[in-house]
Amino acid sequence: MLTKAPRGTRDILPDKVGNWLYLENLIRKLCGQFGYREIRTPIFEHTELFQRGIGETTDVVEKEMYTFTDRGNRSITLRPENTAAAVRSYLENKLYADTNLCKLFYIGSMFRYDRPQAGRYREFHQFGVEALGEANPAVDAEIISLAVQFLQDLGLKDIKLLLNSVGCPKCRPVYRQKLQEFFKPVIGEMCEDCQSRYDRNPMRLLDCKNEKCKELAQGAPAITDCLCDECNEHFHKVQDFLTAAGIEFELDPSLVRGLDYYTKTAFELKYIPLGAQSAVLGGGRYDGLIEECGGKPTPAVGFATGLERVLLALEMQNLLPETVYGTDIFIVALGDSVQAKAFEILTNLRKDGFEASMDFAGRSMKAQMKQANKSNAKFTVILGEDELKSNSAVVKDMQNSTQETVSLDDLFATLKAKCHK
Repeated sequence: MLTKAPRGTRDILPDKVGNWLYLENLIRKLCGQFGYREIRTPIFEHTELFQRGIGETTDVVEKEMYTFTDRGNRSITLRPENTAAAVRSYLENKLYADTNLCKLFYIGSMFRYDRPQAGRYREFHQFGVEALGEANPAVDAEIISLAVQFLQDLGLKDIKLLLNSVGCPKCRPVYRQKLQEFFKPVIGEMCEDCQSRYDRNPMRLLDCKNEKCKELAQGAPAITDCLCDECNEHFHKVQDFLTAAGIEFELDPSLVRGLDYYTKTAFELKYIPLGAQSAVLGGGRYDGLIEECGGKPTPAVGFATGLERVLLALEMQNLLPETVYGTDIFIVALGDSVQAKAFEILTNLRKDGFEASMDFAGRSMKAQMKQANKSNAKFTVILGEDELKSNSAVVKDMQNSTQETVSLDDLFATLKAKCHK
């Protein structure tokens, strides 16, 4: 156990970190274009935040949260998602004071006890955006536009946008009754989870992953037939804005988000080549969450995506840029007497902005040159006892194998010219 990571977690090794940096840099650039600012919240929160925010009847709260009691006898939970945490920060830090629309994004680790599978881990990383304080359906469309552009900027094609409305507390009771009437004759054939949700949250019956339950849910009433005038108007305006932006979508009346705080707009982006696990991004409007967390009634909308799933899609399509790790200068120090001088040169090269390294093991010249090749060094600086006596060093171009002897007084100027620093 000391040499094996816990099930559902993994190390991101140095040769893969470049992929993550590429993804994160694109995210930060895109969010900047849309006017969203980064927020970083604690990795754990009070358990009640997620119980109230996400919903007691959700799979996340019932089955998947990592919850423990700390030394102060408080119930603490590793964050399973970040929307509730962003809302908590929005309220605690009065982010609403500066603007009527607070636009945030985040990148970070989330934790859910779930069955590990391709692109799904118990510690996973999410990118998400939240727009808090504005009810205009244009904000829904902006959020969706950002999500679509994110995947398109990565080069992913065959993206399908599914769109639905999940109503609001005014119209949802009507739909709830229709669902219960529809499922009543077959509820005994459904899984235990669905049976427990029949009274508590019948909309979740549409979200069950059990194949038998999926079959029994075929032909269930569509919530769009039960929307109140306000929700219906909002839903159609979202569609109008998306059409104006040239974004194609497909209406999916069975689409419900897995978290209780969603109202009105719900959407999902699928990357078709991933097959059964094609959903890579989802979100919607959650106008009731801020009030549920202790604030004033405040509209909000957002989305989140698991970055592991996105990276899996990019790897499948060979869309990740090739990351070549290398260094500008590798210093080959031959003999104990030159070690201190080599280390002085190394230190000053780094201060001058070079990526530089050296061998510390005192190995042979052949072994050190082999290490320089492995490091993808552009140039090597070879310093032996004879060079030190003559106040010089040999500079070798590793690409064309040419070399020249340079005075140590001119070494930095020569390397700057060669490396175009």
